[in-house]
Amino acid sequence: MRKGMLEFCVLLILRHKAAYASEMIAELKEAKLIVVEGTLYPLLTRLKNDGLLAYEWQESTSGPPRKYYSLTTAGMEFLEQLSQSWNEISQSVSHLQSL
Repeated sequence: MRKGMLEFCVLLILRHKAAYASEMIAELKEAKLIVVEGTLYPLLTRLKNDGLLAYEWQESTSGPPRKYYSLTTAGMEFLEQLSQSWNEISQSVSHLQSL
């Protein structure tokens, strides 16, 4: 379940703007999701290989070039499906909590 949630969270981070791995880790940590690079990089590679992410190298003012990831059209569509599933699950859990 955590693996699926991490995938969903990464796609949510990238829905508005491209980001590099360290930015994503910082966003996840801010959301109280502890993720290490050894977990994130394989996930990013898999999502890219599945056609859900693309990347481009951008020069950095403070070090080597960075790989910025962004959602593809397929990634946006998949995120929409995940969002719908999340809303259904959330409603179900909320209903059970109110019993």
